[in-house]
Amino acid sequence: MTTPAEIPASPPGSPHRAEPASRYSRTAMILHWLIAVGIIGNVALALSVDLLPDDWIRPVIDTHKSIGITVLGLVLLRILWRAGHRPPPLPKAFPAWERASAHAAHLLLYVLMIGLPLSGWLHDSAWKDAATHPLVLFHLVPWPRFSSVMNLDPAFKEHLHDVFGAVHTWFGYVLYAVLALHIGGALKHELIDRESVLRRMLP
Repeated sequence: MTTPAEIPASPPGSPHRAEPASRYSRTAMILHWLIAVGIIGNVALALSVDLLPDDWIRPVIDTHKSIGITVLGLVLLRILWRAGHRPPPLPKAFPAWERASAHAAHLLLYVLMIGLPLSGWLHDSAWKDAATHPLVLFHLVPWPRFSSVMNLDPAFKEHLHDVFGAVHTWFGYVLYAVLALHIGGALKHELIDRESVLRRMLP
């Protein structure tokens, strides 16, 4: 029988599965993929709304809002979890500039994952019909708007509605770019560098 000591170690760069100590916790994995699915779904809704029949637009927008608020809550939970559970370090083979770039991209992702739904929430609170169209997440959970925004002078509120809408749109564009870099970098490390970076976040 072959003993563990006799099992040859995987050579550097081989497509081995990441060791448990170098992988994220199961809770972090679940939160990561729930957030990812929510973001991808909301991007799909945002890009398809102009192609839909008029009677579909309002339900799609309401679903977009519901997913956005849910993603915001999940991101905050992820931050709280991360505060008490250090993520696994990047492979030592990565050069310093690549480590710094990865950390900067993750920080920017967190800023966008909070800023995007928050700006959308403010945009919705400044909507002129907000008072007559309650915000109900997934048609089940009544959700508050920012009363300090809703009670503003109508003309100024309309101005803020445009401002928050523009911020929300531009945050979305930046998020698309950062996500593309994030996914592209993970695939590069997995398929070209043969480093098990992606497997750290897989069950």
